[in-house]
Amino acid sequence: MRFLGVRGSTPAPGADFVRYGGHTSCVALAHDGERPRLLLDAGTGLRRVSALVDNQPFVGTILLGHLHWDHVHGLPFFGSGCAPGAEVALHLPAPGGDPVGVLARGMSPPHFPIGPQQLGDGWSFHALADGTFVAEGFSITALEIPHKGGLTFGFRVTDGINTIAYLSDHAPTNLGAGPLGLGALHEAAMALASDVDLLIHDAQFEAAQFPAVEYLGHASVEYAISLATAAGARQLALFHHAPDRTDAEIDRITNAAQGYGVAVIAAAEATELVLPLALAPFDQSRVITSRLP
Repeated sequence: MRFLGVRGSTPAPGADFVRYGGHTSCVALAHDGERPRLLLDAGTGLRRVSALVDNQPFVGTILLGHLHWDHVHGLPFFGSGCAPGAEVALHLPAPGGDPVGVLARGMSPPHFPIGPQQLGDGWSFHALADGTFVAEGFSITALEIPHKGGLTFGFRVTDGINTIAYLSDHAPTNLGAGPLGLGALHEAAMALASDVDLLIHDAQFEAAQFPAVEYLGHASVEYAISLATAAGARQLALFHHAPDRTDAEIDRITNAAQGYGVAVIAAAEATELVLPLALAPFDQSRVITSRLP
């Protein structure tokens, strides 16, 4: 599993964001010894996938949890995905059953020079719904989860041995309820995260920032820990870092997140994790097995 973009809302370039990275959401999954064929979200981190497939045409599947800009900006800049010979199955939330039409609302003139159907002849578009399906040798469960601004799905992905949950953008319901008053633990979120090897979860804010940021529809680090421990996740990756959160601040937050019943790491762009992860005290260098181009 490779983190290719871990930032939320908008890219974050600059010296203060180098170690954890400034690209927005994209995670690549591969079976042992193979190139990645399953991608979670298509933020600006999607551009890094081309190097992983040696700049050859990409053949695989992309799952979009929702359609906010920071999760789709990479689509028309995906070199290997838009190359002749590429075959890309794009699954996305599409109320009304028109995935191309929904995606085109934000990717077509006058907002962008091309529309979804100009990404390439090998692209197909599929409407997501609650349920389980198989793609690229993985079993995938998609469930609707709360997030402001449109239909949003979280994913549970397994190869039959290792299992991850991906809740990149998730707003707790009923702030003030649940453990420590951080919000109620949502039924779908609990089902997706139950007993996973790794939970990748929205951690854009800290609890002290609420309720001022509640309207933005994101979770706190503390809520992510609460969900992970309640669901029995073996490890938690803090994800969707706020665009103004520096490397030093992520270090501080991740160190403070230790000792609450689940091993916690901070998702860092351009790192590869081999599942299952060994549980250990926080040391970012221990979970980085390789640096990608």
